[in-house]
Amino acid sequence: MPPRLRVTSVTIGTPRPRELARFYSRLLGWPLTADDGPAPGEPAEAGWAQIRAPEGEPGYTLSFEYERHFARPVWPGEAGEQTASEHLDIQVDDLPAGVEWAVGCGAELAGFQPQDDVRVLLDPDGHPFCLFL
Repeated sequence: MPPRLRVTSVTIGTPRPRELARFYSRLLGWPLTADDGPAPGEPAEAGWAQIRAPEGEPGYTLSFEYERHFARPVWPGEAGEQTASEHLDIQVDDLPAGVEWAVGCGAELAGFQPQDDVRVLLDPDGHPFCLFL
């Protein structure tokens, strides 16, 4: 019998982990639970950060890890370009209001929208995420 395995968090690679954590903290209304500066010899924007769903609310932990050689993903994917291998799906009660909020937080509406009831947005580092009803 295999051991019990549970996914508890998702780590997102970024050239600006603390800044991206603050973006998602504002977007989701989740508290920043870790905000570590760069290690010796790393640039000022390096470090590690984390947000979590508020106590009593469902949700995973999102961690943001410094990637020295980060390449902004292209979405939708194109041959020969850096692609986004994962993305976050975020449920909203009101899709137009959710898009407006996300854009106000610093997201960008993607140029290509494959579904009428889903909106693809890009975070400040280009990672796609989807808002859906």
